[in-house]
Amino acid sequence: MERRSADDARTRIDAYLASRPNAHGVKVVPLSGDASDRRYFRILVRDEAPQVLAVHPGPIDFDALPFVNVAKLLSQMPVPVPRILGHSNELGIIALDDLGDVTLQAHLGAASPAQHAALYRQAVTFIDTLQRRGAELASPAYVPYGIAFDVEKLTWELQFFTKHFLEAYRGAQITTAARDALAAEYAAIAEELAGEPRVLCHRDYHSRNLMLRGGSLYIIDFQDARMGPDTYDLVSLLRDSYVDFTEAQVDALMAFFLALREGRLPTASAPAEFRRRFDVMALQRNLKALGTFGFQTTSRQNTVYIQYIPRTLNFARANLVRYPRFARLRELLAEHLEELR
Repeated sequence: MERRSADDARTRIDAYLASRPNAHGVKVVPLSGDASDRRYFRILVRDEAPQVLAVHPGPIDFDALPFVNVAKLLSQMPVPVPRILGHSNELGIIALDDLGDVTLQAHLGAASPAQHAALYRQAVTFIDTLQRRGAELASPAYVPYGIAFDVEKLTWELQFFTKHFLEAYRGAQITTAARDALAAEYAAIAEELAGEPRVLCHRDYHSRNLMLRGGSLYIIDFQDARMGPDTYDLVSLLRDSYVDFTEAQVDALMAFFLALREGRLPTASAPAEFRRRFDVMALQRNLKALGTFGFQTTSRQNTVYIQYIPRTLNFARANLVRYPRFARLRELLAEHLEELR
């Protein structure tokens, strides 16, 4: 199946490139993908800037794609995103700027402490821009303003964790009484988060979706943008399953974010209250991430995410322990996850 998929993608790429005057000299290099069903290829042409082709499973309707819609929104802010250079509806292909191979995650091992801090301040500044300009540009013409992290979505993500991490990945046998108790705990979290004032959120804003080119960061994988809590993207960045942070680094970047908003949001949370809301959001998102890792491992046979499970469980445990309100949730989960005991 994988081989047929690769052959089909290459056939469509060849058809897409056939109209180029120098098509015979094109090199096509497969790139590692994300957790989606798209495949990515680098196109190398002599004396031209490289491009990346996003190859969808089948034909597309370019003008109806959320990725295209959100790209138009983000380009008006502006925040740095890859340009769309061309497309084919019939072949299911979109051509994009090639931002290179260096994600923020990949760069961190080679970055000095000063570079690390500067890049993360840049990333935090982009979150502030998304929220500030997102409010100014709000329009029903853009997809993200019509969808949100509401109770239904947040609850679904927590149930996804139960199904794909607790049960499918860890083999938990959950009783009806425990399932009902988990549902009550999930409901309290979802209702609190859904009740917060909403801002524009990238929705998956972490070190793998920030590319480094020419010393600056670029944002990718933004097609699922939607409205949600003002803590959401900051949680994605600072409670990232792929990166270790010291608490001092988290505190410093949170303070930097609040300073960016100072004077613009006179009713914004005090630092202690913002941190509490940040931690509640982090717990929900980290459990959701564990659900994704379990799903990728058991349903997609993609084992690359197993290595990130311990860090994500540690994040979840820290917040379960920190807040007495989560004592019952911790008890329920620890019955099946010894890391949370």
